[in-house]
Amino acid sequence: MSSKIPRGVQLTAETKKTGDNGTRKNVAPKGLSTRYGQQSGLKEQNQHLMATNEELQKYLSETQQKVAELELQYSDIEKENVEVQKNLRDCHVLLVAANIDPVVGERVGEAARQNEGQRKEVMSVSTNLLNELKVFRDSASQQHPLLEGIKSIMTDVTKALEHIKQEREDFSLEAAEIEQALKEAEALLL
Repeated sequence: MSSKIPRGVQLTAETKKTGDNGTRKNVAPKGLSTRYGQQSGLKEQNQHLMATNEELQKYLSETQQKVAELELQYSDIEKENVEVQKNLRDCHVLLVAANIDPVVGERVGEAARQNEGQRKEVMSVSTNLLNELKVFRDSASQQHPLLEGIKSIMTDVTKALEHIKQEREDFSLEAAEIEQALKEAEALLL
């Protein structure tokens, strides 16, 4: 719904325009026409104000009716809320009496037994893992000297291989030089 007030304001502005209109061709005596013009302007303004007032009264009654409807709806919702709260309290009392967890929906004793069983299972698995880690640590500490010995041997073997490789390269160079010298000697003999 749009407000009717701006229209009334515009009408008032129009009334002022007609009141200011003082240039007519057939003008009666000056005092009489001014009074008649003022009365006519006031009459028009009064009619516009009455129309605006009626529209505002109509708008006010519609708004009051809507407020009454909303208050009725609010009252109904409040009653419904009270009933829901009462039902929730009753349900909670029943759940507590039946020893049921309201969140999970299971009996509290059953959940506790299941949790205890799971806890024992986790503890057993943890103990087994710790025992396996201890065995592995003991085995690793026994293998450590062996690994250090193997590492030392591997270092020695790597050094020996590098030495042999160098000797082979040196031998190849020497053999190539001897072969070249033999070719030169043959060439001289021929």
